[in-house]
Amino acid sequence: MSAGFMSLHRCCQRSALLLVARRRWSSSSASPPLHTRLLLYLTQRFYDVEMLLSWRSRLMRSQLQKKNFYYGYTENLYGRDIASAYYILSLRGGFRYVGQSEWFRADWKGKFNWDFLDHKDTPLEEVDMSHTVINYTGLGNLEQQRSLRTLKLQGCPEVNDWFLARLHVFQDSLEELDISHCPHITTGGLAALRNLKGLKRLDVSSLPGISSPGLVVILLEEMLPQCQITATGYDHNLRQVGGDGEEELVQRQR
Repeated sequence: MSAGFMSLHRCCQRSALLLVARRRWSSSSASPPLHTRLLLYLTQRFYDVEMLLSWRSRLMRSQLQKKNFYYGYTENLYGRDIASAYYILSLRGGFRYVGQSEWFRADWKGKFNWDFLDHKDTPLEEVDMSHTVINYTGLGNLEQQRSLRTLKLQGCPEVNDWFLARLHVFQDSLEELDISHCPHITTGGLAALRNLKGLKRLDVSSLPGISSPGLVVILLEEMLPQCQITATGYDHNLRQVGGDGEEELVQRQR
């Protein structure tokens, strides 16, 4: 039985109980005490709000998944490069093709130039998905871009540790990665970046899930010795005792 059905079932049960209570009191000659009526009113309002919030949460999650579905139909018609480009623009991101200086970007209204269709079978070299809702599922639309050198994910609310683990598909090409200001990245997830041996620049600034940034930067520098690490927005106190996340990063590094 699905969680959505169970939630709806509970709401129906509560509504039935409240209806029975109101009928019992309305048929009685004596009116219920004021505090009882007030409690009944507040209880009804609480369950109404709870139901609305639950439906709103599921609706938002459904919309997020629709935005990140696999663009297989577009790929069949125009090829994987056009499909990747269309996905990026649909999420209001930007990209640059290999050998081209022009960037294609969506504006704040989500509108973009359709001239990107003229570059069929041209792989992407730089992708900027900063402040978009790209998630683990949506990353599948970029997996075939094996010429990707730059990936910017600054301030992406759906980028998490599982997302970082999937970046290994770009280990032969990726040189620059920006995951700064991503709220759901933890120290343990950063261990997955050890696969990106060709990485030259990495920005891990202002990650709220990092408890001991000084230690984390040191471990990242050991994992990626050829990479320049940028980590601003922290109080770098190397004397902090590492927590479970730092211990996990050390274990994975070994």
